[in-house]
Amino acid sequence: MPENFARFRRSHEFWLLSVILILVVGLSVMTEGFLTLQNLFDLLTSYAFLGILASGLLVVLISGGIDISFTATASIAQYITMLLANKYGLNWFIVFAMASVVGIALGAINAVLIDRLNISSIIVSIATLNIFYGLLVFITGGKYIYSLPPWFSHGIYWFEYVDADEISYGINLQILALAVMFTLTWLILNRTNIGRQIYALGGNREAAQRLGFNVFRLNILVYCYMGLTAGVASLIQAQLAQSVAPTVLVGKELDVLAAVVLGGASLAGGVGTVFGTILGLTLLAVMQNGLILLGVSSYYSQFFVGLVILLSVSATALSARRKRKGVMTE
Repeated sequence: MPENFARFRRSHEFWLLSVILILVVGLSVMTEGFLTLQNLFDLLTSYAFLGILASGLLVVLISGGIDISFTATASIAQYITMLLANKYGLNWFIVFAMASVVGIALGAINAVLIDRLNISSIIVSIATLNIFYGLLVFITGGKYIYSLPPWFSHGIYWFEYVDADEISYGINLQILALAVMFTLTWLILNRTNIGRQIYALGGNREAAQRLGFNVFRLNILVYCYMGLTAGVASLIQAQLAQSVAPTVLVGKELDVLAAVVLGGASLAGGVGTVFGTILGLTLLAVMQNGLILLGVSSYYSQFFVGLVILLSVSATALSARRKRKGVMTE
């Protein structure tokens, strides 16, 4: 037990957790509304969309790739699914299956282009982001969908609790989907042979090929999983917003990338944990919410997000450099 705690104290997650606790204490002292059940519940609900996407991006980054086209994928999956749900009725199972299939198909396009054409993943995903988004806006004319099926608009609300101010809380669709996707990602990365292969692929692609790993299948898996999470995230965002807007989701890539990188995932691949990503998402949510409660202009939000990403990446790089020096001296 002491050895485990000592190991945890040296980890990136420990320092990240420490920063979060300091921020929470500071914001609780400086503001009245931060450490309230209502604010924390709203944060968990509103950041579920980013969290689900972060769970998918974590897998891609660990594999040594990167994908920033997921917001366009989510926009397409959301629009197609809700358009057909309004037209044919459908149900929860079909709606989630349809959004997932659309997301997986678009993720497979990324994987094929990256692997078969041997093009950098960031170049491919920038291109497909613009292609997917451009086609969606062109075909739809940017028209919103305001009318959603009643059963979808109502969502779910389990274990409802009403406080003294008659404000209700419970497990809604956003919280449930977030918990399911983080759990699924953890199981894939930590309890399957495929998860170990994904880490190995990101750590050393050439070595993974020599060991006989099917790199193409692994790429298909990780980018299709990113597409799956985009499909799921698109629906919980539509249910929260009570509408579908083809132009709203694109532009949130930086926040998702920030959460994963803050959590300790390396852009070079082979490194990253679900717990770290959860902490990264928490830090991002606390920081952005704190700025709002302190009355800081929203224009500064992206500045702080970018600054924190830079500091986090720099700290990770310095830590890796120290470890390499330690190995060389030994």
